[in-house]
Amino acid sequence: MARGGSTSRQQKWTLQGMTALVTGGTRGIGYAIVEELAEFGAKVYTCSRNQTELNERLKEWEEKGFNVSGSVCDLSSRSQREDLMKTVSSVFDGKLNILVSQTLDS
Repeated sequence: MARGGSTSRQQKWTLQGMTALVTGGTRGIGYAIVEELAEFGAKVYTCSRNQTELNERLKEWEEKGFNVSGSVCDLSSRSQREDLMKTVSSVFDGKLNILVSQTLDS
């Protein structure tokens, strides 16, 4: 049987020291995943096709104290995917622990 209590999940779980790439992280499920990973202490990189939306989210996450960075990327472009992976490798010193890749039909 599950126990109720006031222990926060932060006390149970941590992603401190982990790195994560979340594609499409500026809205919807991707946004929620970025927030959750960052709340647990992961260093998160995300991408979006929309520069304005990306800038707004990065500012929001910075104000919350989250360690999130990102860039514009259209994942349907092979060259942009390759550039994204080079950037992520550089930002994370070659260490990527978590990958959340979403595809959208919109």
